[in-house]
Amino acid sequence: MGTTPEESARERLADEQARIRRRLAELTGDYEGFVEASRDTNADDEHDPEGATIAFERSQVGALVRDARARLRELDAALDRLHAGTYGRCEVCGGPIPSGRLEVRPAARTCVACAGS
Repeated sequence: MGTTPEESARERLADEQARIRRRLAELTGDYEGFVEASRDTNADDEHDPEGATIAFERSQVGALVRDARARLRELDAALDRLHAGTYGRCEVCGGPIPSGRLEVRPAARTCVACAGS
């Protein structure tokens, strides 16, 4: 028996959520490591070459953590649209979002034409 488009979308979204959660766990561990390392360095980042590197890396990982959390929120919103029956519909023009776009970007809110404008 084949899967319905809704089941396929739900599976795609769940797979993406699991992938992002794993990545977020890795990044959170990295971030905590940088925070701990910065405790062990000179507080004067300007004059401590290692301190500046740790601060930069902490900032970079912090940005990646924020991006991963935002991605999870997008996926949650996509699941809400799936439950509401509006998943796969462009939020701008109301037309269908091509399945290929949804395979690549499961949380896509717009069709290709509207995304480009």
